[in-house]
Amino acid sequence: LLSQFDPDNTGYISTEKFRSLLQRHGSELDPHKLEVLLALADSNSEGRICYQDFVNLMSNKRSNSFRQAILQGNRRLCSKALLEETGLSLSQRLIRHVAYETLPREIDRKWYYDSYTCCPPPWFMITITIVAFFLYNGVVLDRFVLQVTHPLYLKNALLYHPQLRAQAWRYLTYIFVHAGIEHLGLNVVLQLLVGVPLEMVHGAARISFVYVAGVVAGSLAVSVADMTAPVVGSSGGVYALVSAHLANIVMNWSGMKCQFKLLRMAVALICMSFEFGRAVWLRFHPSAYPPCPHPSFMAHLGGVMVGITLGVIILRNYEQRLQDQTLWWIFLSIYVIFVLFAIFWNIFAYSLLDLKLPPPP
Repeated sequence: LLSQFDPDNTGYISTEKFRSLLQRHGSELDPHKLEVLLALADSNSEGRICYQDFVNLMSNKRSNSFRQAILQGNRRLCSKALLEETGLSLSQRLIRHVAYETLPREIDRKWYYDSYTCCPPPWFMITITIVAFFLYNGVVLDRFVLQVTHPLYLKNALLYHPQLRAQAWRYLTYIFVHAGIEHLGLNVVLQLLVGVPLEMVHGAARISFVYVAGVVAGSLAVSVADMTAPVVGSSGGVYALVSAHLANIVMNWSGMKCQFKLLRMAVALICMSFEFGRAVWLRFHPSAYPPCPHPSFMAHLGGVMVGITLGVIILRNYEQRLQDQTLWWIFLSIYVIFVLFAIFWNIFAYSLLDLKLPPPP
C-alpha cells in the first residue's frame, strides 16, 4: 500500500499521506501499534515517513531513527494507560505490572506488552537460583547452607580462597556456597523479586551479563582490597542487579509508574543494608576456626559498582543497541581495565607484599 503513495520509489511518503493511509486502514492494525504510528507521524519534523520504519514496527523491530522519532515527539499517547484497561487476564496483568516496574516510558511499556511472548521464559535467574543455591547445596553438599562455624566451611572446591586464587573458576563458583541461612535467604529473595522481572523485560543476555560481571567484580575486589579473606555467596551478582534497578528508578523517577515505588525502594535498601551490615560484622568477628578468617564483604561493593555503571546503561536503553551508546563503551572500558589490573595484582602483589595468608583448606 505504501508503494502507491511513493511512485518515485524514494522510500519516503509525506506525513499527510501517511495519516490518510492510517485512517483508511487503521482498523486492520493492532490498536497499540496504530497509536505508535500516529505518534511517529506527529513527531516527525521533516514532514515525511520512512517506509523501513513502518516495516520495522510491523515486524516488531525498531530502528534508531524510529526510536528517536518517538522519544523526541511532542505528542503524548492519548489512550488510557495499560493498567487502566479492563478485562485483563491474570497473565496479562502480570506482564503489564512487570512493564510498569521496570520501564519509565509508556511507549516502551506498550511496545514491551505487544512484543512479549514469554518465549523464552526468564530461565537464567530461575536456573541459577535453583541449581546454584538449592541443588548444589542440598544434593551435593548434603546440606542447604554451610555455616561459617561448620568444619566443612572452607573444604569445598567452589569458594574463593586467597591461597587458591590460581584456580580461576573460584572467581565465579563462589556464588554456590553461602555462609548462613539468612545469607542464602536474602540473596534468593532479592534475586527472584528483582532479577526475574528484569530478565522478562531486558532478556537473559543483558541480565546475565550484569549478574556475571558483578560476580567477577566482587571476587576481584576482594582479591585487591581484602587480600587475606575468602569469599562466599552470590551477593556480587545480586547487588549488581538490585543497584542497577534502583538507580534506574531514581534516574527516571517521574516516569516510573510502579505502585509504592518509594516503599519498595526502602524495603530493598533495608534488606541490602541488613545483609551488608551482617557481612561487615561477620568479617571482623573472631573466627571459629583460626587462622581462617570469615568471608569478606567487599564482593557486595564490587557488585554495587557494576550495577550503577554497566547495569544502569543496560537497563536504561531498552531494546537499543548498546554498541551505539558512547557511555556504554566508557564504562565497559573501565570495567575491563579493572579486571586486567586485578589479574596483574593477583599475579604480582601477593608475593611483593609478603602477606601472611591463611592456610589452604
